[in-house]
Amino acid sequence: MSSEYQAQDGGSADGVDDTAVWDVVVVGAGPAGASAAYAAASAGRRVLLLEKAELPRYKTCGGGIIGPSRDALPPGFELPLRDRVHAVTFSLNGRLSRTRRSRQMLFGLINRPEFDARLVDAAVDAGAQLRTGASVSRVEQHGTSVPDRRTVAVVLNDGETILARAVVGADGSASRIGAHVGVKMAQVDLGLEAEIPVPAEVAEDWAGRVLIDWGPLPGSYGWVFPKGDTLTVGVISARGDGAATKRYLEDFVGRLGLAGFEPSISSGHLTRCRADESPLSRGRVLVCGDAAGLLEPWTREGISFALRSGRLAGEWAVRIAEAHDAVDARRQALNYAFAVKAGLGVEMGVGRRMLSIFEKRPGLLHAALTTLPPAWNAFARITRGSSSLAEFVRSHPLARRALESFDRG
Repeated sequence: MSSEYQAQDGGSADGVDDTAVWDVVVVGAGPAGASAAYAAASAGRRVLLLEKAELPRYKTCGGGIIGPSRDALPPGFELPLRDRVHAVTFSLNGRLSRTRRSRQMLFGLINRPEFDARLVDAAVDAGAQLRTGASVSRVEQHGTSVPDRRTVAVVLNDGETILARAVVGADGSASRIGAHVGVKMAQVDLGLEAEIPVPAEVAEDWAGRVLIDWGPLPGSYGWVFPKGDTLTVGVISARGDGAATKRYLEDFVGRLGLAGFEPSISSGHLTRCRADESPLSRGRVLVCGDAAGLLEPWTREGISFALRSGRLAGEWAVRIAEAHDAVDARRQALNYAFAVKAGLGVEMGVGRRMLSIFEKRPGLLHAALTTLPPAWNAFARITRGSSSLAEFVRSHPLARRALESFDRG
C-alpha cells in the first residue's frame, strides 16, 4: 500500500485530510455495485457502499444465474439456489412446444433479495463499509464542494457531502451517476413480471424445468422460472406499447393455467442497453452494470454483465484513486473502457445482431433450438458458461455466414 494511503494522522501532499476522503465510493448495492465494492475492498482500499433502500429489497428480475455469472462471483460464494435447471421448454407464442433436456445443470435460479444481500455481505467481509438509506442527488468534480482535483464530491439528497478519490456508479437503469457521465441508450425494453405462489403439485411439475416462449411482439419473449413454491412469470418487449406487453403477460399466464393463482408481487421495469459509443467514465467517475447500459441485447440478461463489469469497475477505480493527476486518471478510465468493450462489448455486438434476426424470424430460431442438435448444444454450452454467443459465432462458419446474410438482408 502506498504511503499516501497509509497516512491516517495528517493530510496528503495536496493539503486534503486523507482520513476524510474515501478511496472509492460505490453508489448502488446491486450485483454490479457489490462486485465493485468487493474488488476495491479486496485491494485494501477504504470503500464506502451507498444504497438508497434498506436491504434486502425486492428487484424485478427473472433470477437466472448462468455460467458467466457463477464464474464472476467472489471466491467461496455460496449461491442461494432455489432450483437447478436441467430442462428447457421452448414455445412459439404458445404453440409448437418442445422440451430439451441436459444431464448437466444448465443454470441456477435465485431470488434477488437473497442473492443481492449475500453479495453485499461478501463486500462487507472484504472490508467495505455499507450505508443504506443513502440516496444520492448528484456527484461534483468541480466547484466549492471539491477541495482538489483528485477528489469527487458525492452529494446526498439531505445535502451531506461525501468525498472520494474515485466513484463507481452502479445505481440502476435510471442512474443519476450515468446521467453525470453522459450514458446514452440505444435500446429500451419493458419487462413485466409476477411472483406466483402455487400448490405443491404445480410446483413439482415445474421443478428443474423452465419455459421460454417466443412472443407475439417483435423481439418479445416470456419465461417461467420455478423457485420452490413460487413461479416467476414474466414477459419483455420493446418499450412503446405497454398495453400490448400487458396483454401478452395476461394471455401467457392464462395459457399456462396460472390465472387462478394470486401473485404475491406484480412489478415492471425498464431495461436499457447502451449505444456503442456511449461513455463509461467521466473524470474520476466510472459506471457499470445497468447504470452503464451493459446487458445482452437479445435475451436482456444482465446479472452476468453486472457482476463482470462491476468487478472491472472496482479494480480500475482503485487505479484511478491512486492517480496523481487528471492525465493518469484519464488513462486508467480509458483502460477500464477498453476492458469492458473487449469482452462485454463484443458479446453485446453479437447479441444485437441476434435480436435483429429474432425480431424478423422468431420461428427460425425456435425451429433451430428445438430440432437441430448443434443449436441446442450451443445454447447449453452458453448457459453453462463453457462458451459464449460471440465464441460460438466466431468458431462456427455456418453461424457466422447466417448472421452476415441477415445483416445484408
